[in-house]
Amino acid sequence: MKSLIAGAIIILPASGFAAGLNCSIHPQEGTPDSSLPKFAKISETKARKAAIAKIKAPRKSHIEGELEVEQGCLVYSFDIKLPGKSGIEVVMVDAGTGKVLSHTHESQKQEMQERSKEKN
Repeated sequence: MKSLIAGAIIILPASGFAAGLNCSIHPQEGTPDSSLPKFAKISETKARKAAIAKIKAPRKSHIEGELEVEQGCLVYSFDIKLPGKSGIEVVMVDAGTGKVLSHTHESQKQEMQERSKEKN
């Protein structure tokens, strides 16, 4: 019984992350980045259009995107710099359905901290 409870404690937090985004594709942990495109059901172009529409980004916006696993979900993650605004808009789009899963704003300070972490 104790091992069953310990197993539940380990399993629940991992499943909670994926459930939080409510995504359609959950790649196995440890899947190489080079293999992720074969799991995506929609193109990056379609995902980009969904992200742009969500925040009503003007044509002059700077957009960087990538296919990645975030919180156990396969998503297209876009960093969108809107002209005249500080920071960036971060939009995650489900790589299976094209549905926008989240949209957050990162200040310049948060953006710099994240880029620093990615380099290390």
